[in-house]
Amino acid sequence: MANNPSGWAPKSPEVAEGHDVETVTGNRALMLEEPLLFEIGATDQCGVDIDPAGNAPTRLGGLERGSVDLPGLSEPQAVRHYTRLSRQNYGIDLGVFPLGSCTMKHNPRLNEKVARLPGFADVHPLQPVDTVQGALECIEKLGDWLIKLTGMHSVAMSPKAGAHGELCGLLCIRAALEARGDARKVVLVPESAHGTNPATAAFCGYRVENIPANDAGRVDLDALKARLGPDVAAVMITNPNTCGLFEPDMKAISDAVHTAGALVYCDGANFNAIVGRVRPGDLGIDAMHINLHKTFSTPHGGGGPGAGPVVLSEAVAPYAPLPYVRKSGDGYELVEEENAGDSDSFGRMVAFHGQMGMFTRALAYMLSHGADGLKQVAEDAVLNANYVLRRMEDLLDAPYAHSGPCMHEAIFSDRGFAEGLSTLDLAKGLIDEGFHPMTMYFPLVVHGAMLVEPTETESRDGLDQFITAFRHVAKRAREGDETLKQAPLYAPRRRLDETLAARQPVLAYKTPAPDGSSTGLGAKYGGG
Repeated sequence: MANNPSGWAPKSPEVAEGHDVETVTGNRALMLEEPLLFEIGATDQCGVDIDPAGNAPTRLGGLERGSVDLPGLSEPQAVRHYTRLSRQNYGIDLGVFPLGSCTMKHNPRLNEKVARLPGFADVHPLQPVDTVQGALECIEKLGDWLIKLTGMHSVAMSPKAGAHGELCGLLCIRAALEARGDARKVVLVPESAHGTNPATAAFCGYRVENIPANDAGRVDLDALKARLGPDVAAVMITNPNTCGLFEPDMKAISDAVHTAGALVYCDGANFNAIVGRVRPGDLGIDAMHINLHKTFSTPHGGGGPGAGPVVLSEAVAPYAPLPYVRKSGDGYELVEEENAGDSDSFGRMVAFHGQMGMFTRALAYMLSHGADGLKQVAEDAVLNANYVLRRMEDLLDAPYAHSGPCMHEAIFSDRGFAEGLSTLDLAKGLIDEGFHPMTMYFPLVVHGAMLVEPTETESRDGLDQFITAFRHVAKRAREGDETLKQAPLYAPRRRLDETLAARQPVLAYKTPAPDGSSTGLGAKYGGG
């Protein structure tokens, strides 16, 4: 294949497509049709045989729970139900997960094994400090690595996730400004920044003002300089930004902000694109959070766990939150009281120190890679993203391809699609091809955006499989293939009315009416 350097090719259409045969069960070989658990069991039966409770007196003082109308399932029924549902899910262990801005990558199982070692997996936050010296040393060593990798002065380890880290960094900046009696009220946020940045600034009580991007997708430096003034407290900038581009004027931005008396916050969610290659401290950053679950290995998604340590410059380091680990004599201590440390901390952000499993995985990842390996992480992430960009730019509009290489992710638009077809249709078509879609309609500065982040853990062969499917569906969108409007055709469930489901969610199961019509979950929005 001329446009397929690794030589990977799909199966012939006769083998790949097969025949669409209806089955009496609804199952398709090993892809099993699975009803809701409410449709499997019944609320008037129990999954186990137990004697009636009788009329024994209660100690609950009238707080007894009433009927919750949950179906009774036996153990085999429950196990099979959730196992069948898990087979209908997509995960990084099945294939490439190209969500842009999310860094969904393979995480080495070695790190999982280390995180499950006794003393890490079973540590309790209220244990005496002398019984958790190994855990505290792990936190301290991880923090030391983060300081060295970023070229910053110190680090706050307790924030639990990226947005929580943003809050921590901005609170440190606010405390630093207040300490010098400077009550500034405005935070500037470029339109290429992550969406949580303006939300965090508003949460901290600041008025948020937008800074436009230039034609190359970077911060408009002249517009930024023109807006700086005595009312500006900080600039929150994402670098590399949400368009997958590095900000080459970052040092000039920091210098201008500092000259105006303000401070610089950097969203470090995309640190995996520059780790080992660029030290944010050298660029004039005052505070930056790092998503351990994106750059340094941890399962990502499902609501957690997460960790967002914040590295700090010397100007804001004294105001870092409690608690923090401090080396003391031959051991380590956890500083938890404001009068016990040597700082002007803005206070406590969390009840306990942080996510021990996250810290352990991240340190194991760093130690196994070493400095040279972490540098290769960034290089491979950037190489893979540019490979996708150049393989797709003849079929899809790539709005910033003219401004040079991208970083960790490639961005495309829906420009050139046939009338009536959209980014959503292309994404649904990818599901039929066996791939999770990329991030859609984000960032907002690109119409019909498709943001693809292949990450550093994908091989060239794996990328070629994804690109082959991506190109095929893109051609269909450009040529006006109306069948894309019905995709996905082969998923366990057909296309849903996602807008209606979001606006009028059905949150409780209702028993089907006697005439057979269904009013249960999924009946209103489901198909297929």
